[in-house]
Amino acid sequence: MKNPYLHMGRVLLAGAALVATAASATEGGGSSYPMGAENYLTGAMPPPGFYTLAFINHYSGDELKDGAGNTLPVDFSVRATAISPRFVWVTGNTLFGGQVAHAIIVPLVDLHVDVAGAGSHKRGLGDITISALALGYHHSEHLHSVAAVDIITPTGSYDRNRLANPGRNYWAIEPVYTASYIDPAGWNGDVKLMYDFNHKNKDTDYRSGQEAHMDYSLGYAVAPNWVLGVGGYVYRQTTGDELHGVDVGNKGRAFAIGPSIKYDTGKGFFVTAKFETESGVRNRAQGRAFWIKATIPL
Repeated sequence: MKNPYLHMGRVLLAGAALVATAASATEGGGSSYPMGAENYLTGAMPPPGFYTLAFINHYSGDELKDGAGNTLPVDFSVRATAISPRFVWVTGNTLFGGQVAHAIIVPLVDLHVDVAGAGSHKRGLGDITISALALGYHHSEHLHSVAAVDIITPTGSYDRNRLANPGRNYWAIEPVYTASYIDPAGWNGDVKLMYDFNHKNKDTDYRSGQEAHMDYSLGYAVAPNWVLGVGGYVYRQTTGDELHGVDVGNKGRAFAIGPSIKYDTGKGFFVTAKFETESGVRNRAQGRAFWIKATIPL
């Protein structure tokens, strides 16, 4: 007889997320977007030029949660590490009153998954994200925002029979709106609102439900160039998954929070770091993540 927990693990994990969010309710246990990736300054578009942002992430989880938030009685673990450079071109052109920019994110993933004694390890390219169009606005000295449309492409390695997959094997369209309030001598706050429209996985005839999620940060400038506070994410799956065109439900949710820090030289280079712990989880893995983000002007 087949191990039922191993089967459940494959349902939840067979296509782990490109950067460490490796077990949500959608097919394969992950989302195309790495939840909690953003931190301070997410909505502040820099002056025209070329920029490189480096995201470094490690995620670990040892519990699978069901639809009621209970821990499933199965031996389980997921470990994922990723380095994801984002290349940004702020063009100097304007459209609808906003700065025009384009960007691409190229994730490199190292993923380990173990379920009920069966293990899987895969390393390689994840799903590349293309910011087809981003418009940046500077509403005041302190308040800034960016509106964008991201296209997440199925470039990562995928095998329907493998537990660990760097790729999702389907396209996703993600409208994005971010805003940042920046005060070098006071409060700082950021939100990044996203909504994912997932296409069908042609290898499994499975379509993951639509997903609403928000990365956030809130902190205070405790010294020149330093901000201390908290950050994390909120995640809700808004529509059920579909298998062969039939709604199978399986909606996920999660909340994450933890300490966050930012250092800004004031000359275009800054680095942020945070450690976030997940709670209130439904239909996915529950764990913790460490993030570093650095911006380097070219």
